Amino acid sequence: MAKLLEGKPVAERIKEEVKKEVSLLKARPVLASVLAGDNPGALAYVKSQQRAAEGLGIEYRLQQLSAGASEKELVELIRGLNADIKVNGIIIQMPLPAQIDYKKISAYILPEKDCEGMHPQNIGKIVLGKPAVLPCTAAAVMELLKETGADLYGKETVVVGHSEIVGKPLALLLLEKFATVTVCHIGTAQAGKLEGHVRRAEILIVAVGKAGLIKGEWVKQGAIVIDVGINRVGEKIVGDVEFAEAEKHAAIITPVPGGVGPLTVAMLMRNLVSCVKLQQ
Repeated sequence: MAKLLEGKPVAERIKEEVKKEVSLLKARPVLASVLAGDNPGALAYVKSQQRAAEGLGIEYRLQQLSAGASEKELVELIRGLNADIKVNGIIIQMPLPAQIDYKKISAYILPEKDCEGMHPQNIGKIVLGKPAVLPCTAAAVMELLKETGADLYGKETVVVGHSEIVGKPLALLLLEKFATVTVCHIGTAQAGKLEGHVRRAEILIVAVGKAGLIKGEWVKQGAIVIDVGINRVGEKIVGDVEFAEAEKHAAIITPVPGGVGPLTVAMLMRNLVSCVKLQQ
């Protein structure tokens, strides 16, 4: 039976480190959060960010636009926050309304105020092996892998999902640790090759958002499994991996909820401190 790798104890330790760093700063740092519309999931995430920020001595400023806001309005708001010397970090809450292209919007945030690590310049620094600010979820996964004590050097590592916010930056971060990285996506599944790649994985990271996509029986004996997926099935929240069966094969596995999730907010706050240092 696998050992559970829970995110909350790691998150609490990181928050304590952030709290100490915040106390040493000359001024109270300010995180500006931009929300367009009233998506329930985004609102819940905003509340958890706000609670965490206040507990760490960080000022959290919510800037809200209507669901009908234009791309131009959002860009103007971002430009105002860029110009405000009191604002140290900016986060754009997802999902954005259909009329707004996040990929385009993320490039308008100053790299040194980019708390999500999604500005092209910050992504480029990961490619060069000199990251300044890391995408929060990818950073959370790396922190959990560090917690396992596993040596990633040469390990067969399979990332399922190639999104800009998790899969792609995560693959780059794993390569920096000399893991042997395979990235799987819809093309892999449609070619009938997903199961084969998963069965080979010594380290398996899944970030797709499709409940039970990875069958538990596919998991290699003794593997480390990090499940980033969060899916609602009836009244339950489940991951992308069939947990009950996977738990029988894996050495270490993250629960859903309670694995990667608690760490993402802690990473956001750590990124804010990094942004303050970049600005100084």
